[in-house]
Amino acid sequence: MHNQDFSTKNTTSVKDTSIVHQRHLVLTEKYLKDTTSAWITDSAEVIGINLNDPFRTSVSINGKMKIPFKIGVHKAVGGDHDFPNPGDLLCASLASCFESTIRLISNKLRIELIETKIYATAQVDVRGTLMIDTTVPVEFQSMHIDALLIAKNTNEKLLHTLIDAAKRSCIVYQTIKKGIPITLHTDIKIK
Repeated sequence: MHNQDFSTKNTTSVKDTSIVHQRHLVLTEKYLKDTTSAWITDSAEVIGINLNDPFRTSVSINGKMKIPFKIGVHKAVGGDHDFPNPGDLLCASLASCFESTIRLISNKLRIELIETKIYATAQVDVRGTLMIDTTVPVEFQSMHIDALLIAKNTNEKLLHTLIDAAKRSCIVYQTIKKGIPITLHTDIKIK
């Protein structure tokens, strides 16, 4: 997330009470002293088991925690789609990163979130991967996010600032949008 000063009334007291801001101050100092400490590596690993089954595997998320997820092949390319497929994981990465970024920034801005719902989709023409039509690129052609934010004790302008900051600061969003367009529809509500 960018170290930015978001315009709010009484910014100093807002930042003083934000746990995210307090932690970011420590990290900012650390990363300014040693820029190499700001580099991280995320990971996932697939170790092929039951290789006679072309439609299912398992991926372990995070090299230290090794949290396993069963993976299935999408029915559009011949699988049973009985488990999440890699495209689902891509959408999960985008949705979870975007929502986490919103939480971090809203804490810094002291926006009280009541409800969030981030729904990410990815569209692909599978004729390319199946080599039915070699002119069709083998890639997701587009992605979309539907974002619902319900908050209180704020205003519409600050919520739009929050969304813009999340778009700028979400690592997965920024990485994916360089390769394919990502559209975003936001539904924000104040109670």
